[in-house]
Amino acid sequence: MATRGKIKTSTPRRRTTSVVARPVPSKSVKLLKIKSPAVRLPTRPAKPALSNSLKVAPKKPAVKSAPKASGSSRSASSAKGSALLAKVSASLAKVAKPMLVEKVAPVAPSGSSNWARAVRFLNTLADYERLRIVRYNEQNFNLDRMRLLLKKIGNPQDAFRSVHVAGTKGKGSTCAMVAAMVQANGYKVGLYTSPHLIDVRERICINGEMIPHAEFSRLTRLMEPLVAKIKPTPSYFDVLTAIAFKWFAEQKVEIGVIETGLGGRLDSTNVLKPEVTAITSISKDHMQQLGPTLKHIATEKAGIFKSGVPAVTVIQDPGVEEVIKSIAEKVGAPLDICGKTIEFSYRFESSRLQGPHNRICLTTPQTKFEHLAVPMIGEHQAVNCGLALCIIDKLKTRGIALNDSRCMEGLAKVSVPGRMEIISTQPRVLVDGAHNAASIDALIRSVGQHIPYDSMVLIFGCCADKDVTGMLERVSQGADKVIFTKVNNIRTADPHELAVRYTDLYGKMAQVADTLEQALSIANRAVTKEDLICISGSFYLVGEAKKYFAVKQAEKQALALAAGQN
Repeated sequence: MATRGKIKTSTPRRRTTSVVARPVPSKSVKLLKIKSPAVRLPTRPAKPALSNSLKVAPKKPAVKSAPKASGSSRSASSAKGSALLAKVSASLAKVAKPMLVEKVAPVAPSGSSNWARAVRFLNTLADYERLRIVRYNEQNFNLDRMRLLLKKIGNPQDAFRSVHVAGTKGKGSTCAMVAAMVQANGYKVGLYTSPHLIDVRERICINGEMIPHAEFSRLTRLMEPLVAKIKPTPSYFDVLTAIAFKWFAEQKVEIGVIETGLGGRLDSTNVLKPEVTAITSISKDHMQQLGPTLKHIATEKAGIFKSGVPAVTVIQDPGVEEVIKSIAEKVGAPLDICGKTIEFSYRFESSRLQGPHNRICLTTPQTKFEHLAVPMIGEHQAVNCGLALCIIDKLKTRGIALNDSRCMEGLAKVSVPGRMEIISTQPRVLVDGAHNAASIDALIRSVGQHIPYDSMVLIFGCCADKDVTGMLERVSQGADKVIFTKVNNIRTADPHELAVRYTDLYGKMAQVADTLEQALSIANRAVTKEDLICISGSFYLVGEAKKYFAVKQAEKQALALAAGQN
């Protein structure tokens, strides 16, 4: 049986006494600084109240001219810096504008008409991630259509062995951990995940490198005439999946780690003949498409099971577990549950070397991991890591040679953008793609365990088709101040309505900002050095935040370059 470390029910916000543990090299929490409890913080003035005015955005300070530099080298440096600053300013203006109907906003290489054409073509396709209403049926989600498209490009999905992962939360992190461990053993590994945060190419990687712009454009051109001849027309996700599989086949990928997009049974990725299938934690999400109950959702997720193919999952809600077991038995897929049929445990601890972190133990006839440090923050990541190790164990039984020590080396290097990620230190800003009630709960608990702060301001935006009430309940339990804003998606929930519901349900005040930039401006005026700004509720909001701060950082670098070395 799985054992769990004691977790306080209330959100801890004070530094805890460190417990010395045997140090294990790891790069987890590498951006977080845990201060010694012996240091007493100086008294600070009272925090300013959040402003109620949203009509006028605060003026940005004028950019001062760079001082003149002597010599031709400084003149060239200044000119280069000025040009970069102008380019960055234009990018910032673009990022600040809400783009509610844009499907993809990747960073295009300069002068690439092929890339622009590829993006335009993709934007003509039905993107169910960004449609307000999606009917979950075999016309919109058609595997025969997907198989026909793949047949026209040579059935690339049959050219590599694969791992197929479904679930509600933790799919991306689990896939990243599996890919890193397999890659560390010398295999060429393809990783296909969704959604992307900034660049659509993030979804398609080989050994940690995104598909090049030129290759993505070439494969999109290959798909264009084929898509035009198939009825009903393949979707945006169909085409991206076909591009990924084709790229993996061309590059002679040995093992592909593939994350489902929506559900599992009718998902475009469910054309694989995998070595292992896995289901991460299941909770309420996409209920309009997958069904109103956890059992309905579990039925769709378990649709990836295949006869004779090992399946693994984590400890689930009893009703969910019952459904998963029933479908596995019906299909003929041997099922193991991490924490029940596979011995697994985890605990939370803190050390001077690593700070707060989780350690896990997992034992099978083929594998034994003891007190292994989890590379990512949060109790939920310990569970995801356990599932990833179960997948590795099953790959061994399928004849894939994997060394445990190398797996540990690969695991220690894992970092997934947009998951408990600090993207700014002044002010401290953390982003997390939590997008349902269970994920928000995990976020609040993880922040409380791993990040010391005095007060947390949560900038929250979500899509209207989510379990909004469930998410607001978790928000009310963990955030000191809340600012609701829009998500860069046509399905965005109205932030004014969110604020009204939040106040009506929980009797707490909240503020509203029409854009992320406005929300950050309000939050910046309310926090001090020891406070934390957290941005969550949607991967789309997290992606917008990462773009915004990336441009800000580039702007600072341009100013420094323009100023020279004075």
